[in-house]
Amino acid sequence: MGSEGPAPVTVHVTGFKKFHGVSENPTETIVSNLKEYLEKRGLPKGLTLGSCTIVDTAGQGALSPLNQLLQSTMSTKNPQSLNPGRIIWLHLGVNSGATRFALEHQAVNEATFRCPDEMGWKPQKAPVIPEDGSISRTRKTSLPVQQIVATLAKKGFEVMTSEDAGRFVCNYVYYHSLRFAEQNGSKSLFVHVPLFLTIDKETQMLFVASLLEVLASLP
Repeated sequence: MGSEGPAPVTVHVTGFKKFHGVSENPTETIVSNLKEYLEKRGLPKGLTLGSCTIVDTAGQGALSPLNQLLQSTMSTKNPQSLNPGRIIWLHLGVNSGATRFALEHQAVNEATFRCPDEMGWKPQKAPVIPEDGSISRTRKTSLPVQQIVATLAKKGFEVMTSEDAGRFVCNYVYYHSLRFAEQNGSKSLFVHVPLFLTIDKETQMLFVASLLEVLASLP
């Protein structure tokens, strides 16, 4: 028998807690409710929803739990399976000024925080990973961002690609995740979502479910 369709995929999802200027982070609500939402809706074929984790909106101070979280997925690959399938990390963050969803194509090795993170850290022009060298270095996702955006736009969502994930915690987490993905044969994607005032909760839940469906359909 030949293989049919895409290989199975496990997607691990993260969202952020509140932070300076955003008392209610929509990504915390989305990620907290995602498992139940998908169980009611039905999981896309070939998709396993792995961990759903809310992380602190912090850089250096939250790095150890982030690394533990990323590492934990490598140890849960089924050793009995000849094809453990693909692993994708999906990170959700809020852009309070956004009017549409943005799939981030890359992250930059620079931490310049406009305000202190939730642990009081406020780096300026600091490398996210010093051994990576210059703060202008970028890491790009290996997922076909433009193709994913085009598919979601056809479904009626206000969505775009972005080359700039900022220099705050979202970029910091994404850079670490992209590096980990490159080293471990997994994939990573960061998506900025608007506030619920701009795009309501139901539409955002549906968007994430649709995004997971697209990710599961990729070869």
